[in-house]
Amino acid sequence: MKTLKTLKAELLADPATHAEYVSVASEFEMARELIAARSRAGLTQGEVAERMGTTQSVVARLESGRRAPSMRTVQRYAQAVGARAVVHLEVA
Repeated sequence: MKTLKTLKAELLADPATHAEYVSVASEFEMARELIAARSRAGLTQGEVAERMGTTQSVVARLESGRRAPSMRTVQRYAQAVGARAVVHLEVA
């Protein structure tokens, strides 16, 4: 049986797959940050949604990483979990 690490390495050996993986990496990184902030705050998606004035399903979509949220939405999410949104640019 292949491990996840081995399977990932095999898939990323394909240039097209690798390019797609790199193109969506920042969106999934954002999702991981949102989930980590909510976890540190000890809140459920429903509680974050209530504080944001939205629904749990909206918070779930934000945390899915399928689509990059607007900066305003990130700021509202950060406020809901008692955090501050910070943007920084890195040299590629």
